[in-house]
Amino acid sequence: MNTRRQFLTRTGLAAAGLVYSPLCADQRDRKLETRNPWIYHFKIGEIDAWSISDGFMHFGQGLSLMYPVSERKKMVQALKSHREPIDKIPLYVNVLVIKRDKEVAIFDAGFGGVPNNRKGWLSEAMKKIGIKPEQITVSFLSHCHVDHIEGFVADGKPAFPNAALHITPEEFAFWRAKEPDFSLTKRNPKSIPSMVKMAKRNLEILNPQKVLTKVGSELLGGAVTVEDGFGHTPGHAIYRIKSGAEELLHIVDLAHHHLLMFQNPNWAIGLDNIPKRAVQTRKRVFAQAASERTRCYGFHLPYPGLGVVTGNEKSYQWKPERLEW
Repeated sequence: MNTRRQFLTRTGLAAAGLVYSPLCADQRDRKLETRNPWIYHFKIGEIDAWSISDGFMHFGQGLSLMYPVSERKKMVQALKSHREPIDKIPLYVNVLVIKRDKEVAIFDAGFGGVPNNRKGWLSEAMKKIGIKPEQITVSFLSHCHVDHIEGFVADGKPAFPNAALHITPEEFAFWRAKEPDFSLTKRNPKSIPSMVKMAKRNLEILNPQKVLTKVGSELLGGAVTVEDGFGHTPGHAIYRIKSGAEELLHIVDLAHHHLLMFQNPNWAIGLDNIPKRAVQTRKRVFAQAASERTRCYGFHLPYPGLGVVTGNEKSYQWKPERLEW
């Protein structure tokens, strides 16, 4: 819990009062209250939604993960001007769960495994909000990186046994290929074999549940639309969730940092499979989101991942949403 407390302090949630402190004078003579600061409930029109933190870590490689290399001095300046660390990149892992009538949907599932102080908090959080694994009716796998797919498997079986698993045909075909093409990525080549093995193993387990879902498909009575987020991986999906006049655009992994990818959308992380395509996608989606003031949600943006994109094609900003509880 110490690590979680540090995480909450860094994100400002402790200061905002979302964490119960037994040292508060007005609480000493009252029954202890329970707070679940890694769970944030909000609404999308009539849809109930929860942002669940599955953990918080760092990329220790820091800016060596960011490209182009020629721009790293400018990245350092940008980080320093905002009092951000330059020796590491924060890694938030935000899982979105929504409930619409009898349908319960989950968008990616985090790391899975046994909860600890660094990751794997999803299963514990689901118990807190009263949703059992078998109650999940629909699941969306945006792409097959470990922090998105591992939570869909538990003890060698599907973690959500009654949920159809929606994945784009492009994403499924890429990872199921005999030799997936990583020729354009700047990812450490030593990490690729184990990553591919992990993805293939999990997709084999999930294969009976998988539904190949094309970009443009509408699900849950039109409440969820699968959109093109290609580039980070060949079939990386993003999702638009609508209810009445309200909507939420889940940008998933279009941005791994709340400052760098926004200040200059040409700045890219080396984890992208098709870097140029990832930059083009980010520019397109950011331009639309900024123009229409679309409420957004990011898998790797500071918890709880809600906010709006402002700015123009040369430079954008991520404006986090004010929390309500």
